[in-house]
Amino acid sequence: MDLRKLKKLIELVEESSIAELEITEGEEKVRISKSGSGVQNYAFMPPAMQPVMPPVQQQALASASDTDKTGESKGGETNGSDKTALPEGHVVKSPMVGTFYRAPSPGANAFVEIGQRVKEGDTLCIIEAMKLLNEIEADKSGVVKAILLENGQPVEYGEPLFVIQ
Repeated sequence: MDLRKLKKLIELVEESSIAELEITEGEEKVRISKSGSGVQNYAFMPPAMQPVMPPVQQQALASASDTDKTGESKGGETNGSDKTALPEGHVVKSPMVGTFYRAPSPGANAFVEIGQRVKEGDTLCIIEAMKLLNEIEADKSGVVKAILLENGQPVEYGEPLFVIQ
């Protein structure tokens, strides 16, 4: 697919209210998606590497994202995991499945530490998904009260990552 076409499609998705666009042209397939947390994914997938998700799982993901757009913790809910109760405050949840990294590279300082003040838009961590490094940004200003995952740990969609108060 032509690079100019890809750039134009990315611009159209960014300017519109659609969350995801998928186009198939012959043997090539391109999916462009954006999420409300400031993270944007652009992925080109050759035909042999296309992930297949059962329709039931697609509907569950869509309904989960529709029911909790705020990212707020609802009554100590931990997204079905057996974690202890979360500290009070705004919960930043993972917008995707991947691997959680606190720093931009091995040996580098972490993006944030407990007790650190962050502003909306500051990078909190990186989630690696399909060889893409996605910066996860704070969607609220405040003080980091908790970091809920360890470096290199796998993360699920909607899993709590940080608590900001």
